[in-house]
Amino acid sequence: MNYTQSEVLQFVQENDVKFVRLAFCDIFGKQKNISIMADELPRAFESGISFDASAVQGFMNISKSDLLLFPDAKTLAVLPWRPTGGRVIRLFCSIKHPDGATFEGDIRNLLVKATKKASEMGYVCKIGAESEFYLFNMDENGEATKIPFDNAGYLDIAPLDKGENVRREICLSLEEMGIIPISSQHQEGPGQNEIDFKYSDALSTADNFITFKAAVKTIATKNGLYASFLPKPLYGKSGSGLHINISLFKNNDNIFKSDSVYAKDAESFIAGIINHIAEITAFLNPTVNSYERFGEFEAPKYITWSHQNHSQLIRIPTSTGKYARMELRSADSTCNPYMAFALLLYAGLNGIEKSIPLCKPIDENLYEADLQITQQIPTLPMNLSSALKLARESDFVKTILPKATLDKFIIAKTSEIAAEKEKIENEYFAYY
Repeated sequence: MNYTQSEVLQFVQENDVKFVRLAFCDIFGKQKNISIMADELPRAFESGISFDASAVQGFMNISKSDLLLFPDAKTLAVLPWRPTGGRVIRLFCSIKHPDGATFEGDIRNLLVKATKKASEMGYVCKIGAESEFYLFNMDENGEATKIPFDNAGYLDIAPLDKGENVRREICLSLEEMGIIPISSQHQEGPGQNEIDFKYSDALSTADNFITFKAAVKTIATKNGLYASFLPKPLYGKSGSGLHINISLFKNNDNIFKSDSVYAKDAESFIAGIINHIAEITAFLNPTVNSYERFGEFEAPKYITWSHQNHSQLIRIPTSTGKYARMELRSADSTCNPYMAFALLLYAGLNGIEKSIPLCKPIDENLYEADLQITQQIPTLPMNLSSALKLARESDFVKTILPKATLDKFIIAKTSEIAAEKEKIENEYFAYY
């Protein structure tokens, strides 16, 4: 529901709300928040709430450290795992400088600008996010282990599947927060799960995805478990991806078709993403671990597209009407969804603007295809270092991301590579 400021203030008064969490993400997609008392909310709407941005990685330096959070009334959600007496609500925020200018590192605003560009071109973008995650046991100190919660497989049921009650609690919590779950199931890996929620406009889906990750981790912890979104937590087992489904509407008509005949702008949108995918992979797959997933267990490796084929980077699922779409299968849940969605949208729109022709589909099973076929196909960057090099050299990326944000992102991720080489893995595992 899209609340107004007055409706939010009325909701706070009528529903015993005592605490308001003002939420935002750093440039890496990690959620942060400041909790204020409900009586301070009118001031937050009017003049913002300040915080020390020099303490947030990738934001400001200490000489100019103040930034302000301005809550977005449309994003009101009650946190259902907090007490019902003295309730807690959450509002996502825009980030501004003290002079009122938008903070360049506010990546949520980057997605706002991308959707505005789509609108100016006559398109409305809808996105669905399908995220996989693992449930691990905790040790006696409450620390995460790498022992899976169960040893079930794809679509197994109880008692092999031990996660069904946890998934149920997550789905009910999401419903209370205004996010509509569609399906949930056990995935291929031991302790691996998936919960899908309804598609929406690009910004709402990014907000919902951040909320989804927080809900999964919180409910898992309540049940004595650790939820990991790490792309490849167990070597030799299925990796966890973030499948991003994108559809475009023009004059209320979905330009993607299900009969293998697509509108020219739909073809060019896909072609634009294929054309730029290597340059933006560092932002879709931003961890060293991300690249351990590629090329195994239906995770893509080659820059290709096809109908239905799960071995491809982009596939066109069998769907009709408003559900017709393209599905990008390379991304993972360690990405910043605002940044990922914005880059994909800009790439696709660039394809439409330039009328880029779509290459022929490849319908081979690329996991088993002959070397004579695969050696002719370009691949995604196969490690973070290569992906960062392509991003650093990309004119396309430089036109979208502010220079300071791009530089800070690359510096931070280069440091992660060095840390991985030094075998600093325990904190890295628990971070995601």
